Amino acid sequence: MDLVTSPRDGRPRRADRRGDDEAETRPIPRVPGAASGQPPRRVPGGGGRRRKPDDVPEQPRQQPRPQQRHRYLDSLDSTGSADAAETTEIAKVTDPAEPAESAEPPESADAAPPAATSGHGHSHEPPPPASTRVRTLLAVLLAPFLLTVFVVFIALFPTGGLPDSAVDSGTPVNGTVTAASLGSCMHQPSLQQPGGQPGQPAPGEPQCLLLDITLTDGPAVGSIVTKTAPVGPSRPTFAVGDDVVLAFSGSDPSDDDAYLIMDFQRGTPLLMLAAVFVGAVLLLGRWHGARALAGLGVSALVLGFFVVPAILTGEDPLLTGIVGAGLIMFATLYFTHGFSVRTSVALLGTLISLLLIGIISAVFSGLAQLTGLDDQTSNLVAALGHGIDTQGLLLAGVVIGALGVLDDVTVTQASAIWELRRANPLLTWRDLYDAGVRIGRDHVASAVNTLVLAYAGAALPVLLYTAVSGVGFGTILTSQDIAQEILRTLAGSVGIVAAVPLTSVLAAVIVSRETVPALSREPKPEADVEAH
Repeated sequence: MDLVTSPRDGRPRRADRRGDDEAETRPIPRVPGAASGQPPRRVPGGGGRRRKPDDVPEQPRQQPRPQQRHRYLDSLDSTGSADAAETTEIAKVTDPAEPAESAEPPESADAAPPAATSGHGHSHEPPPPASTRVRTLLAVLLAPFLLTVFVVFIALFPTGGLPDSAVDSGTPVNGTVTAASLGSCMHQPSLQQPGGQPGQPAPGEPQCLLLDITLTDGPAVGSIVTKTAPVGPSRPTFAVGDDVVLAFSGSDPSDDDAYLIMDFQRGTPLLMLAAVFVGAVLLLGRWHGARALAGLGVSALVLGFFVVPAILTGEDPLLTGIVGAGLIMFATLYFTHGFSVRTSVALLGTLISLLLIGIISAVFSGLAQLTGLDDQTSNLVAALGHGIDTQGLLLAGVVIGALGVLDDVTVTQASAIWELRRANPLLTWRDLYDAGVRIGRDHVASAVNTLVLAYAGAALPVLLYTAVSGVGFGTILTSQDIAQEILRTLAGSVGIVAAVPLTSVLAAVIVSRETVPALSREPKPEADVEAH
């Protein structure tokens, strides 16, 4: 062991072997208590072989344990002096009553801090580009569907205007209620005598609301019309300040009998609710939410400018509904999730599931002899003045109604298969399929429940009406109104259940033929973690 003389006090010190000339003469801190014959004292919180400097005041020491003293005396015997014992590595004995010392080396000032890792279990990176073989395979599978949808869309697209209604519903006119009072349904307050009292109903005669309504648009804007509204639990109640919609029918705008109160104005509250919805989607989804809203806008355009006009002009409702659903699928999935292989796989699974729903609905609606002639459809037929395929209209509603839940299931399944493949590239397509089906079971249960409750909520008034009708439960379930809701629910649920294995096997087969990079095990930069 090389010893050098310290320039500070002339005592021998151990030379540093780091190859630095200045470090060779650097004094080594003394172990407190070594010169006085006491065993060296551990510094609380110290790690490794670090020792406390001389300028730190000593703290009261505990008596060393016998085992520690024995090892220390052995070191004295081997070196011959207490000073030489400073250079001897003393075995440490951990005191059970004291905290264990850290064995980690001290951190240097220029050492980089450990990188933080992200808590997310999925990747936010865009999917890697697909190979030519996978793109060709998906193009071969999707091209026939896409080509058929666009050809039929062009063939069915309505070129003329909407047909006129056979029932004169009048021209909508907006107004505001400025006066309201109860009175006889046979009398009206005089417009020439604003302070006049309305006639009182005779005993047993029903009461009516006598309303003064100021027109805010239409041919007689600014004028006041007086109308009566029956009072009862099945009638809406109007009050002063309510904005209402009237139907104008006739040639004389000043004639009160030419107006009929239809409903309340709801434009402003619905616009406020729509603004809240858009803000919530953009706040949470950001650009992804903006793409989802764009897809929603495309869906509204397809329904408003293709499906509804085509059915009203006499086209087959079921074929029109299937084509419209196909257009909505292509637009919304690619708008929302981007052009990628996994989106194409989800689209393919959705198309096959929709065809299955259409076939099941057509077969069982024929077996159950469901005509689709409920109250709303009967009013539609009366307004059109000609016949319409009401059963096909029912089936088109089933297909379009199930589309919203289907794309959610298929996109989730395709993404799950891709992430499983990235996590373990050694998985075979069979392993990926089995894991994907296990993931999809819980999702199917919640999706089916959502579909059932959605249809049950829409048919709740019908359920209540049939429940109080006094007929048996079996008769209620097999009635036209309830049976068609059961068909919507069960046919859509079968399609959702089938979408899980269909999409899983398609995704597993395609992704197993693709080289997918494994998930990076490197921690993300701290800035990325804070962004999440």
